[in-house]
Amino acid sequence: MAKIQKVLILGAGTMGQQIGYQCAACGLDVTLFDMSEEALKKALVTMPKIGKTMVAGGRISKEAAEGAMERVRICTDAREAGKNADLISESIPEDPKLKSKVFASFNGICPDHTIFTTNTSTLLPSMIAAQTGRPDRFAALHFHDVRVTNVVDIMPHPGTSKETLEAIREFVVRIDQYPIELKKEQPGYVFNTMLSQLFASAMTLASREVASIEDIDRAWMGIMQTPVGPFGIMDSIGLETVWKVTDYWANTTKDPQSRQNGDFVKRFVDAGNLGVKSGKGFYSYPNPAFFSPDFMKGIK
Repeated sequence: MAKIQKVLILGAGTMGQQIGYQCAACGLDVTLFDMSEEALKKALVTMPKIGKTMVAGGRISKEAAEGAMERVRICTDAREAGKNADLISESIPEDPKLKSKVFASFNGICPDHTIFTTNTSTLLPSMIAAQTGRPDRFAALHFHDVRVTNVVDIMPHPGTSKETLEAIREFVVRIDQYPIELKKEQPGYVFNTMLSQLFASAMTLASREVASIEDIDRAWMGIMQTPVGPFGIMDSIGLETVWKVTDYWANTTKDPQSRQNGDFVKRFVDAGNLGVKSGKGFYSYPNPAFFSPDFMKGIK
């Protein structure tokens, strides 16, 4: 395995930007690929803001932040983007057919040594491994919000080679992340498996009108002593992503409650209320109600 120096990020959305910035801040060369030139231009504006947040939180040094964007380039040409990549990190929509198609395309472009990884939140790598064209050099490498944590999940599939797994481990450490390695495939990884159950419970309570969105968050925040509740977290992830994941599993399991939860979130998505990134979701931003001292008034 060649030493990983050139990282190709597929998808210029929230996670693509964060992963790309983290890699660049740690001295790697980053190409941010997206079919949308507008999305790429927006990323160039947003990514330095990610750096400022990380510096303020002590995640990276000021010096690392200052040099990061010099190592980031944007590209809409797949052949140009992939020709010298050592590792791909994919963060495109949670559609296995789309992911398969994109990986198959880059398999014909990238060098033989290029490692393919997916940042999928819920899909198993074995669902698309064969379609990548290089299943032995493919695994899930799942990042969380790099602005606040350095925990990442590594989930190989049965065909992932030991050499690939070792190279991914070394890459994770090199970009100052902590690897949580799964010993077998598991939908949702470790933290997300726990978090998805929280989201499902919260959506069930709200969709059944057992309690209001605000009171469901208050219950969690008050008892667990956290600054945000499940609906606030979903807003930060993005409600379109939450809906797609919920809808996928509703279709897979045929569970009526999952379908009801998906329909509940879909109403917000259809109204254009996508969460923090659109300025409104379950709450309004940049000053959501749960930021106000009055939100938890009386709860100790």
